[in-house]
Amino acid sequence: MSLRIDVAVAPWTDYELLDSGNFAKLERFGRQVLWRPEPQAVWTSSLAPAEWSKLADAHFSRSKQNPESGDWALKPGTPSQWPLTYDLRGRQLTLGLERTAFKHLGAFPEQASNWEWIVDQVAVTGPDTKVLNLFAYTGGASLAARSAGADTTHVDSVRKVVDWGRRNMETSGLDGIRWVVEDAATFVRREVKRGKTYHGILLDPPAYGRGPAGEKWVLEEQIDDLLRDCAALLAPGGFLALNLYSMGLSAVVAHTLINQHFKRQPELLELAVADPHGKILPLGTVARLGANQ
Repeated sequence: MSLRIDVAVAPWTDYELLDSGNFAKLERFGRQVLWRPEPQAVWTSSLAPAEWSKLADAHFSRSKQNPESGDWALKPGTPSQWPLTYDLRGRQLTLGLERTAFKHLGAFPEQASNWEWIVDQVAVTGPDTKVLNLFAYTGGASLAARSAGADTTHVDSVRKVVDWGRRNMETSGLDGIRWVVEDAATFVRREVKRGKTYHGILLDPPAYGRGPAGEKWVLEEQIDDLLRDCAALLAPGGFLALNLYSMGLSAVVAHTLINQHFKRQPELLELAVADPHGKILPLGTVARLGANQ
C-alpha cells in the first residue's frame, strides 16, 4: 500500500512570504512586514539579516524564560491592529490582525487552501449544509463555510478569540454563525447524545490546551476519542478536514485515524507557502474527506 501526500500552496494577494530560513520567516500581511521564528525553516535565508531588519516593521523574539511566548520589537508608528483581506470566490473576507505574545496574528495564510476546499464541499452537500468548526480560533474556516451558505457552528474554548471571530464575521459582511465558548471534546460528546448530525466537520486541534472550565486537552491522548465522536456526528457522505500542526505527528497518523473511524480514505496534504526565491515552507498537515467521497 502506498500513500500520496500532495503540497497545497495557496496564493493570496494581501499576503506574501518574502523570505524564509535560519529558523525564521519574513512575511507581508497587508501593509505590515513581520519577522517571526519558524522551526521548519531549517535552510539558509536568501536575503541578508540586514535586509530583513530593513524590511521588517515588527520582529518577534522568544522569551528565554518561557519559549512559548515572547516580545515584539516595533518600528515607530507601527499600528497594533490592522485588516487583512482574502478574495474567496468573489466574496471578500476581512480578518482583523493583531500581534500576540505567542507570535500569532489571528490568521494562518496556509489555510486559504482549506477555505477554497470548504466552499467546494458546501456546493456538493447543498443549501441545507450544517458545518461544525472545532478549535475554530478566529474563524477563517467558519467564514468560508458561512460565505458558501452553510449553517455554521463555531466552537472554541477561549472567549477572546470567539469574540475576535465574531468581529471578523461582521467586517466580512456576514451573519448567522453560531458562536460557542466550550471545550471542543465536551461539546461534541453532548451533540452525539442529542443525536445531532453535521454535513461537514472541521478540526484544527492544538498540541495542548485548556477548556473554559479547566478541561485539559492533549492531542496525542484525546484525538482518537474525539474522532470517534465526530464519526457519530458526521452525516453519510459528509466532509471532514483534520489539521495537524504538531511537528511530532505525521500525515500517516491522520490517515490511520480517519480510515479507522470513518472507513474512508482521506487525501493528505502539506499546507505550505512559497517565497519568491524558490523555497516552499511547510506549515501544517491536513487530511480531508470530500463530500460523497
